Amino acid sequence: MLKAREVKTVQEARAIVEGRGLSHVKVGLFDIDGVMRGKYMSREKFFSSLDKGFSFCDVVLGWDVKDQLYDNARYTGWHTGYPDAPVRILPDSCRDIPFEENMLLFLAEFDQRAQAVCPRAALRRVVERCRAAGFEPFAALEYEYFLFDETPHSVREKGFRDLKPFTPDWFGYSILRNSVHSELYGEILDMGERMDFPLEGLHTETGPGVLEAAIAVDKAEAAGDKAALFKTFMKILAQRMGLMATFMSRWSSDYPGQSGHIHLSLRSADNGESAFFDRSQPTGVSEIMRQFIAGQQRLMPEFLAMLAPTVNSYRRLVPGFWAPTGANWGVENRTTALRAIPGNGKSQRVEYRLGAADANPYLALAAALGSGLYGVMQQWQPSDPIEGNAYALTPEIQQTLPATLWDSAQRFKSSEAAKELFGSEFVEHFAASREWEEREYRRHVTDWELDRYFEII
Repeated sequence: MLKAREVKTVQEARAIVEGRGLSHVKVGLFDIDGVMRGKYMSREKFFSSLDKGFSFCDVVLGWDVKDQLYDNARYTGWHTGYPDAPVRILPDSCRDIPFEENMLLFLAEFDQRAQAVCPRAALRRVVERCRAAGFEPFAALEYEYFLFDETPHSVREKGFRDLKPFTPDWFGYSILRNSVHSELYGEILDMGERMDFPLEGLHTETGPGVLEAAIAVDKAEAAGDKAALFKTFMKILAQRMGLMATFMSRWSSDYPGQSGHIHLSLRSADNGESAFFDRSQPTGVSEIMRQFIAGQQRLMPEFLAMLAPTVNSYRRLVPGFWAPTGANWGVENRTTALRAIPGNGKSQRVEYRLGAADANPYLALAAALGSGLYGVMQQWQPSDPIEGNAYALTPEIQQTLPATLWDSAQRFKSSEAAKELFGSEFVEHFAASREWEEREYRRHVTDWELDRYFEII
């Protein structure tokens, strides 16, 4: 019998649904913030949609993570009446859902005009530009996330305070923790294998209840799917087990933030050889890799909103907490934003360490890959690599980044490189969504303000 990940065509998608005797399948797509939206679809509707596509209310491209409507977007809004947007099903995305017996999941992508602001389509366009330039991009994402012995109800009842971490204290790379809780680790690893986002590594990080998962490398478009699915289904699995997982960039001022590092490399589309590896160089960094790093470095301030897309993202970007604070690079240097990792023709790559766990995987990957490709196309050269502690550098050498989401949105909105890579309509829409996010934050009074000003000022 045909297996889920063997499905490649419309005909095979029909066959597997018929073979399992399913009355419904699950179909999902990802919104601007990387949140998966979708529904169960009847077999008849699914079969029709495989051929003709289906419609999905475009409000999911016009609201935030709390389903609040943007008031500043041109693409959709009350002024358009929130019409349906065309969506196409991706047959080769078929996956089993381990905890829904016999159920299948298919990913979808916005089509026609809606492609202009669709996050997955934005990544696909960058991948297509890479291929047109003669490269096949490969990527792997890794995430840090905290687990809590809480439920969606209990965290709200507590006002998100005094939460109980899944495990106590600081204990990175702990064999004790993963052995005591081997059943949970086994469930996570098994889910990754069965849903085709296999984990190359899974371990505790530094902090109470924090884990790090490294997803195996794949072609860039598939890597985006795998990262987006991992984030979604890790949260699902945790809640099914009476726990909660958060991918907030930084949930507490007492602990380091949560990264979403991106590993990238380019291979020749002709012969599959690494475009990043040059054995004649001491660290193996080829001219193409230097240009790629230069593009990432120079465009990092302009593309930051795609990699740090929430107000909370900027709580992580502070010195001394394993997060970069400047647009710099180094060879095997974890204090820099870009870490060149020497290896061989198979493993030579760059790690984009600026990425946070809260970013939309498709957009973070599109930004990291697109900026690198742009550097290759422009034949830019990077600054000298940083040796030692990048946090100790002066602001001029650091090449500082925008400090707030609002500032990042303004840089992105005016970026000619962003418009060329992602399209003017996407740039306008995404920048508007980040401006909305910042304005929503400014409307609310924080606990810090009450504690600081209520009595004394």
